[in-house]
Amino acid sequence: MESVWSKTCEIPGRPRLTGQVKTQAAVIGAGMAGMLIAAALEEAGLDVIVLEADRIAGGQSRNTTAKITAQHGLVYERLIKDFGRDRAWQYAQANLRAVESFRRMIKDGNIDCDFEERSAYVYGDSLEQLERETAAARTLGLPASFVERPELHIPAAGAVAFSRQAQFHPLKFIRALSEKLKIFEHSPVKQIEGKRLITPEGSVQAEHIVFACHYPFVNFPGMYFARMYQERSYVLALEGNARVNGMWIGAEEGSCSLRNYGNLLFLGGENHRTGENRKGGCYDRLQQKAAKWFPGCREVARWSAQDCMSADRVPYIGRFSQDRPHWYVATGFNKWGMSSSMVSSMIIRDMILGKDNSYAEVFDPGRVDLETVTGVVAEGAQAVKGLAKRFFQIPAKAAAEIAPGQGGIVFLNGEKLGVYKDGEGKLHPVDIRCPHLGCQLEWNSDELSWDCPCHGSRFDPYGKLISGPAQEDIEIGE
Repeated sequence: MESVWSKTCEIPGRPRLTGQVKTQAAVIGAGMAGMLIAAALEEAGLDVIVLEADRIAGGQSRNTTAKITAQHGLVYERLIKDFGRDRAWQYAQANLRAVESFRRMIKDGNIDCDFEERSAYVYGDSLEQLERETAAARTLGLPASFVERPELHIPAAGAVAFSRQAQFHPLKFIRALSEKLKIFEHSPVKQIEGKRLITPEGSVQAEHIVFACHYPFVNFPGMYFARMYQERSYVLALEGNARVNGMWIGAEEGSCSLRNYGNLLFLGGENHRTGENRKGGCYDRLQQKAAKWFPGCREVARWSAQDCMSADRVPYIGRFSQDRPHWYVATGFNKWGMSSSMVSSMIIRDMILGKDNSYAEVFDPGRVDLETVTGVVAEGAQAVKGLAKRFFQIPAKAAAEIAPGQGGIVFLNGEKLGVYKDGEGKLHPVDIRCPHLGCQLEWNSDELSWDCPCHGSRFDPYGKLISGPAQEDIEIGE
């Protein structure tokens, strides 16, 4: 289930970190955010080291639909209401500047990454709502216009259009950035002691530490585990001359995302909270929609993505916490990782250089308001629910009921375990407690993984860690 990006771009490997080194800034994570932050700091004259737990762009950046846009759905009317016009303007202008920064970097660096200027649309059924969003966006200086009855294969009453947005091949862009950066792969940060980052075979002493690893793995301070959850979404790449003339996302729950890449159409959707897996198959439902809207098209690839969703739907970009002044964080991008990554590079670069940034206030990770507090309570309740779930009896599932190639939660030898049955019928039991904070894992039949509904950690059928915030594999059941 590789993305089109992974299939069409290979990034040369880098060595593991061994021994002890010193640097001015250490960036944890070699995805889009980490690479842009490191590149911005390098351009400013700092010595930078990037530490990656796996491979460059081996996490969520290879699974994005790669829309570079300030069009983030129906957000601007809400931002004005919840944050006030000044902070809503900061959010709008930061993301608009991010689009221009990508355009400039790609042009000035002569980066071959299939960059294409496109309009970005949010489509929906409520003309009144769409017209209000258009008006709100325009008051914030955004290039917004209202479109009635847009030319789209999916039925829609209207759309909000943002002109001069863009799309590209994210891994080709990251590969170009990586050529000028000092990166260590397969070097997960296991511990931080003061300004020292410890990996399995080495350590880095850094004046500034940036967490750009999708989801911060340090629980305290910051408590990001209580202020975010993770959400999965699914993508089909379709071949068959289906053109949508722009980048599209739906306003209503359950709607789809669309964009073209060459002769392919990317159809995305079926979002759900990680670990709260639906019956019937997310890919199957996308295929049904594809057959209805784009008859005759053929699937050539499928993949999924995972996004950190913040409590108030604004990313956390800036200082990690008040008592860690040399730590910085970029997380909670709410499905808009491309523009948010560029915004992160601008804000964190300026903070490290001691410069004011006009857009930093709205993204401040230390912000506390009613909506954020409500989100913290809700996320805490979800975590308690996940923890408690392990201690209630559920109807026993005989191992024989699990189909080959699937998994489930069973009682095995008197113990509640997760069990995966391979194609030969052999059982592979695992402890269903997530090593992050102990929530009960759930089986994801679409992707053959154990997923945590509390904070979004994921593990393969045999218990090997796929993605955090957990930092270790789950234990194998006896």
